[in-house]
Amino acid sequence: MTTTTFPSVLRELLRTNQRFLSYAASHVTKLDFTLPQFDILITLGSTPGMSHKKLGEKTLITKGTLTGVIGRLEDKGLVERVASKKDGRSQIVRLTEEGNDVFERTFPEHLEFINRLFIDYSAEEVATLETALLRLQQAIANLT
Repeated sequence: MTTTTFPSVLRELLRTNQRFLSYAASHVTKLDFTLPQFDILITLGSTPGMSHKKLGEKTLITKGTLTGVIGRLEDKGLVERVASKKDGRSQIVRLTEEGNDVFERTFPEHLEFINRLFIDYSAEEVATLETALLRLQQAIANLT
């Protein structure tokens, strides 16, 4: 790749990311969530819960932001923090019964909303896109 092609690829990658986040947020806000709140909700869905550290790794939300987002979800009655059975010093964040109900109702709806982006893509095109993105992600990981 030449140095003149790279900036245009980077620009399109960033534009795509921004437009995707905006598209996803347009649906999530109708559900009365922020993207980070919904990310936590769907990450905890269908799990017995997880530690703050694991939740941060899976959502890519920073520790400081994660604490506030979890607090707001607690205020809504959707998550709770309980002592870990393995390590009494740490806490597990898990969905409450109400949180699980919200997850089961909203996650399929959101997946359907996101899948509209790929309606004109063949299975092969989706696989090619995924492979290219994973390759880029691995290249970044190898350099950091």
